[in-house]
Amino acid sequence: MVIVRTVEALQKAKKELNGSIGFVPTMGALHQGHLSLIQQARRENDTVIVSVFVNPTQFLEGEDLDAYPRREEADTKICEVAGVDILFMPTIEQMYEKDELCIGAPAIRGYILEGEKRPGHFDGMLQVVMKLLNLSSADRAYFGKKDAQQLALITQMVRNYFMDVEIIPCEIVRDENGLALSSRNAYLSAEEKERALCLSRALKRASKMVMAGEFDVDVIKAQMLEVLQEADRVEYVAIVDRSFKALKKVEIGNTIILVAAWVGKPRLIDNIWI
Repeated sequence: MVIVRTVEALQKAKKELNGSIGFVPTMGALHQGHLSLIQQARRENDTVIVSVFVNPTQFLEGEDLDAYPRREEADTKICEVAGVDILFMPTIEQMYEKDELCIGAPAIRGYILEGEKRPGHFDGMLQVVMKLLNLSSADRAYFGKKDAQQLALITQMVRNYFMDVEIIPCEIVRDENGLALSSRNAYLSAEEKERALCLSRALKRASKMVMAGEFDVDVIKAQMLEVLQEADRVEYVAIVDRSFKALKKVEIGNTIILVAAWVGKPRLIDNIWI
């Protein structure tokens, strides 16, 4: 595995590559969810590039940029064992200059749900993802479904800007109890991890209701909120189509049910695709 820390070194390393490139962008603190993305990229491509970069432009004031988990040594070992070919670990100075061109999230889909609660977050996320996709020259890039709205906006960006890369959605990875894996789970105490399971339980309740023939969104949301009482604060429960338009009735094959809630210090998100 080659470790590169500058744009120039990455471009030099790419010149020696042949065949397809699979790319997995991360913010580090790698866990089994990230590993599943890397493993899929490894199966489907000749070369795998992984980036580790905690992107400052997608953190809002008062969020956990400084405290965000950073585990460079462990991340490097995970990538090496997983068969990554190039690990790109740039500095902020490598990725940004002072007077930057900016990319903006769409005016509607970029400012609902996550975008409403974290205004400007998606601008910064799209900005860095575009940079990383361009730098990697990837044929395929792999993103988890847990960040469903992020995935939808990245897919739209690639479409709107005619970028020559295929965005591969990957299934959510959960621990043995059903908690969706996240780097921010490291903030949870044992008691909070137990309470955090209310997110996945609420989604399971919704799934069972749909399987039983209940498609009314208001009825499903009410039941989910009952389960979510264990959370410290629920930010939203939403039922939308794949384009993130609100639904009144669940549409099989075209619905995402999402939840965001605070448990202890971290803000957690989860979803299921129906």
